[in-house]
Amino acid sequence: MATVNFLYRSVKNESFLSLRLLFRVDSKDFVFATNTRLKVTKDYWSKTHKLKRVKDVDILNKQYEVNNELNEIESYILNSFHSIDPSLVNKKWLEEQIDHYYNPNKETKRLPETLTDYIDYYVKERSLEVKPSSIKKFNVIKNKLLRLEKKLGKKVLIKEVNESFKSTFVKFCSNEQYAPNTIQRELGLIKTFCKHARTMGLELSPQLDSLKLKKEKVSHIYLSFDELETIQKTTLDPEYLQNARDWLIISCFLGQRISDFMKFKKSMIRIEKETHLIEFTQQKTGKLMTVPLHPKVREILNKRNGEFPKAISDQRYNDYIKTICCEAKLNEVILGKKQENIAKKNTDTPIYRNVKKEFEKWELVSSHIGRRSFATNFYGKIPTSHLIYVTGHSSEVMFLQYIGKSNKDIAMELTKYF
Repeated sequence: MATVNFLYRSVKNESFLSLRLLFRVDSKDFVFATNTRLKVTKDYWSKTHKLKRVKDVDILNKQYEVNNELNEIESYILNSFHSIDPSLVNKKWLEEQIDHYYNPNKETKRLPETLTDYIDYYVKERSLEVKPSSIKKFNVIKNKLLRLEKKLGKKVLIKEVNESFKSTFVKFCSNEQYAPNTIQRELGLIKTFCKHARTMGLELSPQLDSLKLKKEKVSHIYLSFDELETIQKTTLDPEYLQNARDWLIISCFLGQRISDFMKFKKSMIRIEKETHLIEFTQQKTGKLMTVPLHPKVREILNKRNGEFPKAISDQRYNDYIKTICCEAKLNEVILGKKQENIAKKNTDTPIYRNVKKEFEKWELVSSHIGRRSFATNFYGKIPTSHLIYVTGHSSEVMFLQYIGKSNKDIAMELTKYF
């Protein structure tokens, strides 16, 4: 069994992190160390890197970048270790592996050097790891870059992804009326493609790691307990709307994505110590979940002889719950984003973008509102660690950002304990 850890071993204010490989052979322990080529400051490593409750977006991005790089190095070293006789491992071997990591023994000329071609290569190389939903996102970016290249009249090389490219990319996307957060997210994915290319030996711009865009603050639309009660009391004649309403209530009290809750079946429920539980595997994360059924969910199941509502398509569900919330008169005018056709009137091909302006609340309702309503309504009532388990967020920071809690909101929550 081998392990890898990283240390800051320099007296300088900025230095390369040191990698230490530890393993045991025939009851004897071995430790070898060498430097990586990942440079950080002493203050960052000792004071910032391991912080858990970070609100500063720049620090979060830095932590993500460093952790991503360290994870890739660790994976490379451990894979190399397991492919060789441990008795042959020494300091020189470790130094050679680090050198191979940064300068792979491959004919780099055969690797795609243009950004769009490399996206295809990236998907092929990681076909067993990347989910279909991620591949779809990658292809969206690729097609966007192809349009950009057509406008520029040239191919974008991976080594040209620098500050100039960022400015060009942002301007192009802004002119096509993409939302700032969409542009920010896609620039992050482009950096991911480029960093993978770096591990394969391709030349990159020294500016790559510093390319950043600020995330725009977005409105967090959710249904309060009072609004959910109003929805439940609203008279709905068509059976399909009643069916969709039951799914909406279920989603707001179980906090799951539509890709999961729309597949719920009676057979997935078990009773343990008089507690009704539902067990399933989250489609997005692959995580096995066991979630207790809220009394509101059990009320719906009881009236349906223990069965869940009839499954419907995502599109119909989104349309139906907008109608339901409209019938419930959730017509408060609020600022939000909604997908609209921004194409000119004389254009046959529609162009859909998220448009930010004031809408009546029911217009902004979509399938995601159930998960957000669960997280927001039960925050402060259920321990945050339990809520994170149900929603599947990777950290408390991500969870608090998801429900739109600011430092002031958290401070006010703290007063409950004084």
